[in-house]
Amino acid sequence: MDHDGKLFINKINKAIKNNENLYYVKNNEDIVIEKYPNIYQKINDIFKSKNYIYKADVIIKTNKGEFKKTIIGRNSKNLITNESELIPIVDIIDIRINKKTA
Repeated sequence: MDHDGKLFINKINKAIKNNENLYYVKNNEDIVIEKYPNIYQKINDIFKSKNYIYKADVIIKTNKGEFKKTIIGRNSKNLITNESELIPIVDIIDIRINKKTA
């Protein structure tokens, strides 16, 4: 607060994109940087979907490849599959509903 008892509020004159993340893929000697929406938001959308009752058939893309999984739950760090497999959320590049089974 200043001496007059007023609170200073700084104006923000630019767009803020806090819920975007960055990752990079190194191909030979080129580095490609891509933006993707917040993975946590995509996961939340899957669990909030009207189609989600107790499981969701999804396709998960990580730096190790793309996998078809059935997720049944989550905790703060992992997705839990119907085979009791834990998939670290930080390793997920993209996740989407598997429309062939939905």
